[in-house]
Amino acid sequence: VGYPILDLNNYKKSISWYMRSLEQVIIDTLNLYGLEAIRKDGLTGVWIGDEKIAALGVRISRWVTMHGFALNVNTNLDYYDGIIPCGLLEYGVTSMEKLFNYKINMDDMKKNLISCFRNIFLMN
Repeated sequence: VGYPILDLNNYKKSISWYMRSLEQVIIDTLNLYGLEAIRKDGLTGVWIGDEKIAALGVRISRWVTMHGFALNVNTNLDYYDGIIPCGLLEYGVTSMEKLFNYKINMDDMKKNLISCFRNIFLMN
């Protein structure tokens, strides 16, 4: 889970720009692991094929961001059995652990995600 707090006055005052930028951070991070992550037209989040691997939910007040994203890394997907994730019946969910069949090192994941975040939001 990532909850970036950014002042979009210093970037671009656009909710859609911010959401697509967060998605790109996750896409770039997953690409580092050899996963072909994509967006789906008209839907928010990041996908591997027809399965959602990351969900986004933000709040913006006075152009300051709150909340953020959830990327399924080593997520127990059994928790999704009793719900309809994001209200989307026709799509499933996945995790990196499910795709690779082993647990992902979270320290490495955090470093990779932060690096991609810094690149997208030009924080060098």
